[in-house]
Amino acid sequence: MPRKEMSLKWLIIGAMFSSVGMSFVWPLTSVYLHDRLGVSLTWIGIVLLFNSLASVLGSYLGGYLYDRKNPYHLLIGGVSGTTLTLIALTLFHGWPTFGIILFFNGIASGWNVAVVNSIGTSIKSEDSRYIFNMLYFAQNLGIVIGTSLVGFIYSISVTLMFVVATTLFLIFLIIVLLEFKPAANKSDKKVSDTEKTTWSSKSLPKANAIMLFTFFLSLFIIWIMYQQWVSNLSVYMTGIGIPLRNYSFLWTINGGVIVVSQIIINWISRYHENMILEVFFGIFLMASSFVVLIFAKTYPFFVLAMVTLTIGEATALPTIPALVNTLTPVEAKGRYQGLIQSWSSAGRALGPLFGGLVIEMSSYTALFIIATSAVMLVLIGVIVLWNILHGKLVMYR
Repeated sequence: MPRKEMSLKWLIIGAMFSSVGMSFVWPLTSVYLHDRLGVSLTWIGIVLLFNSLASVLGSYLGGYLYDRKNPYHLLIGGVSGTTLTLIALTLFHGWPTFGIILFFNGIASGWNVAVVNSIGTSIKSEDSRYIFNMLYFAQNLGIVIGTSLVGFIYSISVTLMFVVATTLFLIFLIIVLLEFKPAANKSDKKVSDTEKTTWSSKSLPKANAIMLFTFFLSLFIIWIMYQQWVSNLSVYMTGIGIPLRNYSFLWTINGGVIVVSQIIINWISRYHENMILEVFFGIFLMASSFVVLIFAKTYPFFVLAMVTLTIGEATALPTIPALVNTLTPVEAKGRYQGLIQSWSSAGRALGPLFGGLVIEMSSYTALFIIATSAVMLVLIGVIVLWNILHGKLVMYR
């Protein structure tokens, strides 16, 4: 009798609840710490850096343990851990307690994303590209929903904000307890305990290892540059006379374009199977968005840049995990999905600091030129190495 497979529907619903819940924490952290608690911007930067580094650690641990332990139990532990940190924030959100709790929240949130994505690799009834597109769609839809509500709830009560986030994770925990049991059956291929513990001493085919590292480094660089949109662009736009509300609306556009793009991409995916072309196209568009920023002085140019960036990220970023899945054997899929999240989180952690240093030493224009050049070099590197290694790559299911 075949083992029951994890339902993609419940995996997507769980990912969305997690994303909505976390969107009640990170968007207003800086505003809350600075305006309500009087914390300096330097300390806020330190808190956010350690939160991102905690996410790197959580992502790596979650993916590493996925290959060795029961994913069902791992996700119960991760979601329970996040829920406990949110309960703690509900009760104790003064300074410095808030910053300390946020560190542990970062570990748990990174853990959860890595385990959820790793569970996605175990679903064989759907194309892996479709699975990761839908997970990306769900996570971004959750951000759109969460960020559209958090400002209103924050204006009522900070405590209420954390109560809502806790409630969402309690719902996620119930979903995991009831619907995620099949995740324990990670693959139809049985992997012995000996294989689980000794695989790390074996090596991937050299071509696969080089290509995987290329993808990880690419994500690291891309996220450093992407973070300029999140951290420094608001200051730049307001400095040239564009209202802050117009900057905020760019993220509404971002969410809407991601939703539409994923529908179109999933439709196109039915007719062609060359994932690497999607990665090339997506990275090219992301680089092009920074070209637009070099010349942007009026709001329509920023809208054009955001639309270009969003179509690029919606095309490339979900496809890279799907490609990594095909380049890794079943014994190590969790480890490498965790590394995707770790390298991405490291880029997000360093992005604001990198941008700030470039702006202080030179200018915003220099930052946009560097970002364009860096992402274009990523594209060239991926194209060259893929074409050199393609015939030597070993593809796994």
